[in-house]
Amino acid sequence: MARNRSLNIRMATHADIPAIRRLMKKAYPTMGGYSRDQLRGQLNHFPEGHMVAELDGHIAGYSASIIVTTDEALRPHTWTEITGNGFGSTHDPDGDYLYGYEVAVDPDYRQRRLAERLYSARRKLCVNLGLEGIVFGGRLPGYARRARKIGDHAAYCREVLEGRLRDSVMNFQLRQGFELMGVLPGYLTSDTDSGGSATHMRWRNPQARTDVVRAHSAPDRGPSTVRVATVQYLQRAIGSFDDFAGIVRYFVDTVSDYKCDFVVFPEYFALQLLSIENAPLKPREAILKLAEYNDRLETLFHDMALRYNVNIIAGSHPAMQPDGRLMNLAHVFLRDGSVYEQPKIHPTPAERYWWQVEGGDYVRAIQTDCGTIGVLVCYDSEFPELTRHLVDQGADILFVPYSTEERNGHLRVRYCAHARAVENQIYVVTSGNTGNLPRVQNMDIHYAQSAIITPCDFPFGRDGVAADTTPNVEMIAFADLDLAALATARAHGTVQNLKDRRHDLYAVQWRGKSAP
Repeated sequence: MARNRSLNIRMATHADIPAIRRLMKKAYPTMGGYSRDQLRGQLNHFPEGHMVAELDGHIAGYSASIIVTTDEALRPHTWTEITGNGFGSTHDPDGDYLYGYEVAVDPDYRQRRLAERLYSARRKLCVNLGLEGIVFGGRLPGYARRARKIGDHAAYCREVLEGRLRDSVMNFQLRQGFELMGVLPGYLTSDTDSGGSATHMRWRNPQARTDVVRAHSAPDRGPSTVRVATVQYLQRAIGSFDDFAGIVRYFVDTVSDYKCDFVVFPEYFALQLLSIENAPLKPREAILKLAEYNDRLETLFHDMALRYNVNIIAGSHPAMQPDGRLMNLAHVFLRDGSVYEQPKIHPTPAERYWWQVEGGDYVRAIQTDCGTIGVLVCYDSEFPELTRHLVDQGADILFVPYSTEERNGHLRVRYCAHARAVENQIYVVTSGNTGNLPRVQNMDIHYAQSAIITPCDFPFGRDGVAADTTPNVEMIAFADLDLAALATARAHGTVQNLKDRRHDLYAVQWRGKSAP
């Protein structure tokens, strides 16, 4: 697969101006677009407020914002007045509100949730600057064709709010956490689809805590909160790779609808692909056959992470190495297009005997847009040194894809996950298989109760569990994890396991190579 595919939300530069002009003409062909002078003014007055979504080197989205005073943001105004005729010259660095006056997405890329990502970046900027919130005049593209039947803009908005009408832009903005304050008459006369007027929308900044650097990834949670999902996956026979892809896509689509930052799948969960041929294979033949699907699996998950705007821990999968060794690799597909691998360090006795799987020699902390994470595959969670090495590298959340045949094996992983959470004051998210694959040796039965586990202290879940699943039932569990609470517990908790380590007596000294 082409691993260099990437999505990047970044500040716009003057070199982007030609591409932004082409984008605006393509996105809004009847509204004139911006001149080069206007775009130069926008970037010069407030560089941080103007962002592009760059996908595979193509400028596929543009967002423009300035800062204005409370009075300017909340009183009636037109687009020309508030933006200085599109030059952004009204930007006031001492203002109170971030004012968004443009979001445009290339029509060819509207299935990549780029508008959602640009709104997220705008919220992050608002939080980082400590502003009171975000205000803008929103389009109503469905108004003009319904105006004769509905009446004025206020009536149209009421119909949308009460669910009797759907407006693609207004409904999207409501889902992003914005509230309707009223209508701005004559806001932008060139927007004929909206009848020249706009909604007056506001998002209130919940005032980010100063001890946490992460900002909002979604409108329905605080600035230090990460939403995670774990998929307890049912093993069953399928007829094709497309069947498998459809099942996985359903789960990713679902967690994306819930605005999750992460989703994790179990260890070896793609073993059901062996049911396509439904042929009896010797264990080593079976695992090598499964390894042949690597490229297709990577392409599938890489595309879904970008398309659904969620970071995916795609379980683990056997992979043949250039030196001839067979390893069990966990793959992490970030929503910016980055791909990371984490080998299983300790293959189980069964993996070594039946499949000849060999262990890796590094564990790495992975920096994401929602903090630093680590991944340990199943048996590795039962070795405390590995988690400590990840935490030494800065990990706050540990994901543990696992696969166990019966309850004893499951409980080994579960109890150790709790121990790792307490020892290191981190969150641990486990994901296991359930169901049966009768003709796949060494994977014929499964037992799991996946969970989202917390430290045991006052800020966290009862019994140290934020969420868990019903045993042996295919389902998803969700939880919001507060990184600020984690930092507070480490510094001021009832016990302070991480801070109280005796570095004068002991340490984890990694003798293997550093992660690539």
